[in-house]
Amino acid sequence: MAKRTNRPLIRSIVKIGTRLFLGSDRAHFQDHIPGLAITSIQSNRAIVYRGRQVGILQSHEILGHGQAAVYVVGSAPSIDTCDIAKVEPGSAILLNGAAHLLGSKIPQPLAIAVEDERFIWRHFELLQKNVLVNSICLFSVQVIRAICEHDPSWLSDKRIILIDSISRPYGSRRRSDAELSQLNFVTMGDNGLGGISSAPDRGVFQGGSVAISAMQFLIACRPKLIGLFGIDISNAESPRFYETKDDTAFSGIALAEARILGHFATALDVCAKQGISVECYSEKSALLAAGYRYSDRFSLTHHDR
Repeated sequence: MAKRTNRPLIRSIVKIGTRLFLGSDRAHFQDHIPGLAITSIQSNRAIVYRGRQVGILQSHEILGHGQAAVYVVGSAPSIDTCDIAKVEPGSAILLNGAAHLLGSKIPQPLAIAVEDERFIWRHFELLQKNVLVNSICLFSVQVIRAICEHDPSWLSDKRIILIDSISRPYGSRRRSDAELSQLNFVTMGDNGLGGISSAPDRGVFQGGSVAISAMQFLIACRPKLIGLFGIDISNAESPRFYETKDDTAFSGIALAEARILGHFATALDVCAKQGISVECYSEKSALLAAGYRYSDRFSLTHHDR
């Protein structure tokens, strides 16, 4: 069976039209066209869709500061080898399809994070069913627009943090690598293969995986430990833990592995300088080749001594 994205054809038309009429430096405006605007209202940034306010954007500070441990939970196959229920309440950011863990193994997450609108077109009903009132949601511009196309009222009782691209910021032209390197809150990776923003409310590096964006938000919270579940990368074309072989959504992660690992390597360097420990709970993760340390403390086969 062919892998589906379920993104409407109109999105491809908008993408082509935006690049044609606005040029490559503003081609990312396709993310909010048509109908979405992020505007300043008094001291807040508001989400406005087709002229009606549907939500208020929050600062990353609502995620907390100085926690003992926080976790990024992906949906790669290795998640099935972990005792994810041992994660402390209010400590995990669930990425995309890891929202399937809500209510069962992760009854109280720290936040939900979605960066690619294709997930909304395939799985918005999952979010509607499982994401509770007042939940913290990290959403990109394109995801917010796609949600509005489904049901803009759904955003009204959620605490939304914007995942804004630092290189393709909302409402502004594309920044070059030279411009990015001049920003005092940016750490660029070796050979231009990654970057990390220490001020995520001003933009983050979107490096091919929403896990990279989530890492930047958590690094800014200065926890003692960041743990990574289900971030395999090397087997990204395999079915996620909630998918079957015949119904697997397309993933561009495998094609962008070098770029993704560059961002993660830079993140590891930043964490080391800030005294943040990092653990990876997948024995098969490509992150191990980038210097990440494997820990078996959440392994289903691990026995406490």
